[in-house]
Amino acid sequence: MPTLPLADVAAALRAAGCVFAEDEARLLVGAARSPADLAARVARRVAGEPLEHLLGWAEFCGLRIAVGPGVFVPRRRTELLVRLATPLLRPGDVVVELCCGAAAVATALVAAVPGIVPHAVDIEPAAVACARRNLGDGRVYGGDLDAPLPASLQGKVAVVAVNAPYVPTNAIALMPPEARDHEPRVALDGGPDGLDVQRRVAAAAPRWLAPGGSLLIETSERQAPSTAAAIAAAGLAPRVERSEELDGTAVVGVRA
Repeated sequence: MPTLPLADVAAALRAAGCVFAEDEARLLVGAARSPADLAARVARRVAGEPLEHLLGWAEFCGLRIAVGPGVFVPRRRTELLVRLATPLLRPGDVVVELCCGAAAVATALVAAVPGIVPHAVDIEPAAVACARRNLGDGRVYGGDLDAPLPASLQGKVAVVAVNAPYVPTNAIALMPPEARDHEPRVALDGGPDGLDVQRRVAAAAPRWLAPGGSLLIETSERQAPSTAAAIAAAGLAPRVERSEELDGTAVVGVRA
């Protein structure tokens, strides 16, 4: 059992700038398998590693989503995609999550709408491994965007949900160190204006969507008009959705 006092752990984290030091300390103490393990986790957190990587999970939509070193940590704002997709789905519907990371969105949708058929894709092997832990082996694919998806899904997908990278390349250096130093660059960098991957997703989505199906893309409030324009250029009818509670923005594009 860990013997390092909780107060000492919290003090170390607070000195390192952790805003929620007491909460993080309780989680780290609870996860540690030995005093040495706890000391190692605290040292790694003090050095800037994301708390979620040290715990092995991130909270998302009330679920524990498995994550690990080198994997993008799902943010609370991405819960907006789940909120928007849930009322669009019925048991038996096919859902695809592209740029899935740990497949947090697809996993949360399975919990919200039992009986849907999820598929998820990411280009990072570490992310694919975590996604398979969360979603199961059979429908998680490694590869670039939609390239690995079975051709049999074309024209049959009810929802394509995507948190593609949308940080402009020159803004990566301004991100918090725990993101820019510990999450894969490919999960953050959206190109010169942040929209390179979003444009590719928008162009690809119509061939997968069923009539009346929806593409949901997370974006920033500032970039939303450009994201909507990319979706409209792909032939989908776009609308911008915003949640102040989650500080999240998404654009929904509907296939006629």
